[in-house]
Amino acid sequence: MATATVKLHAIRTVYTFTIICVLLFTDNACCFYLPGVAPEDFLKGDPLNVKVNKLTSIKTQLPYSYYTLPFCRPSTIIDNRENLGEVLRGDRIENSPYEFKMREPQMCNIVCRFTLDAKSAKEFKEKIEDEYRVNMILDNLPLVVPIPRSEQEGPPIYQLGFHVGLKGQYSGTKEERYFLHNHLSFTVKFHKDQLTNSARIVGFEVSPYSVKHEYEGKWVDNIRLTSCDPHAQRIVTSSNTPQEVEEKQEVIFTYDVSFQESEVKWASRWDTYLLMTDDQIHWFSIVNSLMIVLFLSGMVAMIMLRTLYRDISRYNELETQEEAQEETGWKLVHADVFRPPANSDLLCVYVGTGVQFLGMVLVTMMFAVLGFLSPSNRGGLMTAMLLLWAIMGIFAGYAAARLYKMFKGAEWKRIALRTSVLFPFTVFSVFFVLNALIWGQKSSGAVPFGTMFALVFLWFGISVPLVYLGSYVGFKKPAIEDPVKTNKIPRQIPEQAWYMNPMFSILIGGILPFGAVFIELFFILTSIWLNQFYYIFGFLFIVFIILLVTCSEITVVLCYFQLCSEDYLWWWRSYLTSGSSALYLFLYATFYFFTKLDITKPVSGALYFGYMLIASYAFFVLTGTIGFYACFWFTRLIYSSVKID
Repeated sequence: MATATVKLHAIRTVYTFTIICVLLFTDNACCFYLPGVAPEDFLKGDPLNVKVNKLTSIKTQLPYSYYTLPFCRPSTIIDNRENLGEVLRGDRIENSPYEFKMREPQMCNIVCRFTLDAKSAKEFKEKIEDEYRVNMILDNLPLVVPIPRSEQEGPPIYQLGFHVGLKGQYSGTKEERYFLHNHLSFTVKFHKDQLTNSARIVGFEVSPYSVKHEYEGKWVDNIRLTSCDPHAQRIVTSSNTPQEVEEKQEVIFTYDVSFQESEVKWASRWDTYLLMTDDQIHWFSIVNSLMIVLFLSGMVAMIMLRTLYRDISRYNELETQEEAQEETGWKLVHADVFRPPANSDLLCVYVGTGVQFLGMVLVTMMFAVLGFLSPSNRGGLMTAMLLLWAIMGIFAGYAAARLYKMFKGAEWKRIALRTSVLFPFTVFSVFFVLNALIWGQKSSGAVPFGTMFALVFLWFGISVPLVYLGSYVGFKKPAIEDPVKTNKIPRQIPEQAWYMNPMFSILIGGILPFGAVFIELFFILTSIWLNQFYYIFGFLFIVFIILLVTCSEITVVLCYFQLCSEDYLWWWRSYLTSGSSALYLFLYATFYFFTKLDITKPVSGALYFGYMLIASYAFFVLTGTIGFYACFWFTRLIYSSVKID
């Protein structure tokens, strides 16, 4: 009867998962994105519709919808359908009044005209002060501003989006004024097919200008501007009088568009956006990490192949009990080393959560390396991570239940509940508070109620049932048997040397795993908080493998030293040894905040430290679980090799 119930529950879980995929994700794929979308061929004269996305700032980290500012609007604003990842990123994609025709250049097109009132002038000034950028999209390509390199060699550096305006002095006055970028000079790059005469868009660039437009007479439709007139060969340049942002100022928005044939093929059009100019630094990061791994591997090899082999051989050759009692070191604690630790239930929960996280990270990285999570699919990475987190709940429940049964636990439902709730509830609580702060700022980054409900449904509708299913299967398995028997009375632990103090050894153990990843961590933080692309998942995957090896080896080494000191309380210390690298991650994030970011507003600072606290907590769970399993395997291996009567 119980088996039939579990099977029915599993069927319902799969059905629920299918439903939530259909409801939440409106792109081409349900759960994972294909590496790119189908190319669109344009003939000469075909309409090109520019879409606008959120306004972003690296100073505030608070995105806003494009039309929160009084920009020119189309007759009807149409919102694009967005997937879960896009909503969580704060993307708000809408149509715009900027419309082109393929391979038909346009000059001095007037979009709209209006007079600034006190409210709109204040809004523009605030966004200019906070260095907000306007993001647009054409044929799924983001708008970029090309910035030439100082050495005049190589391709330009691309900045995502253009600034709303700029602040500075004008006409020799010392007073700083605000100027609005109201003229956009677009460049659309295309790759032409010689056989069909069709073309595909491979680049979308802009040069923004601030221009005080002028005209003669009264304003009428199709009026000719004297400040921007292609017939009179007057085009907008940086020498034009800028458009100041002040109350009662008349503002005219205009744009140019030119088309430029490119040798870049459609399949390679994202290469220029994703081009990393610092590959040498990434290779240096990997070499640095490999040196740490080689150092630790040497120590582990010495312990495993020399010291341990010698100890085991000598101990097994002892003939009398008296001779065995004269031995010192790790062999003496064989009757206590597998004694269940304090708070064993909590350890099971954290180990299960770490397994869930490890599975999510590994599968996500494999998909990313294979190109399934390209930045061209906005929100794809975050969507995949959330779905995989829910799916990996089955492994979390299994791992927690197996360890729980080894500790002689009997209530598997309780451990399943704690595994499915503890970590997500903590993260969701912090996220909810941060979302309330964003909502208070009226930012588009605030997660809507419907999406919040979808996240909760993803948690309780998929993750929790799968954790229970995994716990049920894991608890039905035979308990893991200890290689040696455990005495009823605990052995007294001798006084330890200062360097074997638990706090000291735990803090020392986290340095090397952090040192293996901190260079790559810099680029990850830069991509997140400085609005840049991160697409070197090959490097990241190598660094992650090095992190796995480093966490395992440092935990094994310190665990061996601990057992040699006749301290058998290794369960929690093995978890905390490599898990303490999360502390260094948070300290580095704090250092990065004060040295690389220009965030001054309290809400923005709270968002940064709140999200980095969540990331550090997740890193703690991940690295701690890796170290725990390495030490678990190590202790079982060495004590199963000793003959004990």
